[in-house]
Amino acid sequence: EERRFELLINSITNYAIYMVDHEGRVISWNPGAERFKGYTAEEILGKHFSTFYTEEDRRAGKPEASLANAAANGRLEQEGWRLRKNGERFWAAVVISPIHDEATGELIGYAKVTRDITDRREAQEALDRARAALFQSQKMEALGQLTGGVAHDFNNLLTVIVNNLAM
Repeated sequence: EERRFELLINSITNYAIYMVDHEGRVISWNPGAERFKGYTAEEILGKHFSTFYTEEDRRAGKPEASLANAAANGRLEQEGWRLRKNGERFWAAVVISPIHDEATGELIGYAKVTRDITDRREAQEALDRARAALFQSQKMEALGQLTGGVAHDFNNLLTVIVNNLAM
């Protein structure tokens, strides 16, 4: 059964699935994690998972806060920028779940599942920009119709004045 579970985890390549100990050091690593984070298991095992966070997020204490939040609430789901080995940023959807020892209930680590959703985020941003442009276009069209109507009414008024002056 353990071997089948290992085969299952290792066959998943669209998600990074790995475990960190209670201090945040990486203790397991699947091929999906290697695929979009860029680290081989030999390179990352034993290193702190904050390696995947941006410098700004590390300075702000977000890696530690994520683990604390997951421990306190039983689970944490979040999105944010993460780093690949080559320094490239990607937008990630992350789920962190605490793992407790079955016998003692002691916190022994965290299961982490990460998915690269950069394409989805970029598509949403493009859609938001298109909506904003459409809204701006609609505002300009309404303004054009309003000014056209005012000009037409002003022209009618001038016609009356000019005709009266002519008489």
